[in-house]
Amino acid sequence: MKQIKRHAPVVAASALLLGLTGPLTASSSAATPSLKWTKCEGSGLDPRQQCATLEVPMDYADPDGKTIDLAISRLPSEKPGARRGALLMIPGGPGGSSLKAPSAKGQKLPQSVRDAYDLIGFAPRGNAPSTSVSCGLATGDLATTALRPWPAPDGSVSGNMTAARRMAKACARNGDELLRHISTVDNARDVDSIRAALGERKLSVWGVSYGTYIGAVHSQLFPFRTDRVVLDSNDNPDPTRVNRAWLAAHEQGVEDTFPDFAAWAAAPGNPHRLAQSAADVRPLFLRLAARLDREPIPWPGANPEELNGNVLRQTLLNTLYEPDSYSDLAKLILAAQDGTVPPAPAAPPEAVLQNGAAVGAATLCNDVAWPRSAAVYRKGVAESRATYPLTAGMPRNAMICAAWPYQPKAPTHITDSGASNILMVQNERDPATPLSGALKLREALGDRAVMVTVNSTGHGAYLANGNACGDRTVSRFLATGERPAEDVYCE
Repeated sequence: MKQIKRHAPVVAASALLLGLTGPLTASSSAATPSLKWTKCEGSGLDPRQQCATLEVPMDYADPDGKTIDLAISRLPSEKPGARRGALLMIPGGPGGSSLKAPSAKGQKLPQSVRDAYDLIGFAPRGNAPSTSVSCGLATGDLATTALRPWPAPDGSVSGNMTAARRMAKACARNGDELLRHISTVDNARDVDSIRAALGERKLSVWGVSYGTYIGAVHSQLFPFRTDRVVLDSNDNPDPTRVNRAWLAAHEQGVEDTFPDFAAWAAAPGNPHRLAQSAADVRPLFLRLAARLDREPIPWPGANPEELNGNVLRQTLLNTLYEPDSYSDLAKLILAAQDGTVPPAPAAPPEAVLQNGAAVGAATLCNDVAWPRSAAVYRKGVAESRATYPLTAGMPRNAMICAAWPYQPKAPTHITDSGASNILMVQNERDPATPLSGALKLREALGDRAVMVTVNSTGHGAYLANGNACGDRTVSRFLATGERPAEDVYCE
């Protein structure tokens, strides 16, 4: 583990604003625990995991108005005498849930961490079994290539703008008032409501991917209610772009990670070898994608029911999240070269897809205003296609937010004002939250944070696609509070 130079902190001009409200002081006391714990429903759970429901305001600006329910889970400390507090596992997405996480990835935590904390999961607002939302989208609009839309093969965005208007109208027609109140600021306030309901004066968190932004905003709004904060696979906190910057980051993230796939795909002895050298894999992939743009292959049972160039590109992006799935992409490429396809991958139930699509859209669109002009997207897509052909303009394209019917929330400015209790962990090669964006969050946090950069590939570092050095550093921090004095690099 090498010490590396700390990134110079940046103090924003609005540092004293601390987002939407001023900081809550250390004198704020914990609320009386208010959760009634019962046995959790579902299979594959640790029998000790308990579940409860928490009632929170739908609109925190109207605390005496309508309420919604949050589903919460808990796996108690395995050594009560060593218990420090509660560790909330904040999921990614947006649209993800950590309700089962205490029984799943929580069990990968070392014993010292499981002894120190009750592990807490939750289904964020809008996600079933919390009070849920749906836009009632057409089945075709639930495809990943529609929700995160790809331009037409010639780079046109006209069809995407039409789809954005159609999908936004469906949300306005079929959704309900809660759609207006699903945002990162709302999620951050929910986190503090969970803290209070647990009866904890301070709360430790482990946020992953989008969960890092919730964790950062929570730490900004409630700096004296946080204990030990781990941010894993980090989002760029740029308050002028927010989620637009996250989507745009995919173009660099794919470029960062594709060489790892190319080296694997050209390795001698690989039963799914695609080329004789790593340098040959990129042109092979681009030629196949272009061919599928012209001549899609029918793919019964998939959504859409064809393997076209954009479906192949999306599959590449999905695959780079998890290096263990490289063989699945290689098999698809080999089949497509022969004009065939493997069996269509199984899809979740439509109700699950509808729920996730609505929560994801609401968060992305409520966090920041998106351009309404097709010309903005045409320009961005053209630039992106020229520089980043693997992602073909998708990261700068128009999505449902280009026609979203509701006004966005005011964004939170992440600053270096607050407790110095944050440990960031980041893979060097990440397709979704690339190192370049993580460095922006690191810069914004200044002396509040230390970052561990890990020489690994994939999305998710701690106990996932990282390495032993990074895992040890994060585990030590959670268990003992010991944090590196400076930013470090783990080989």
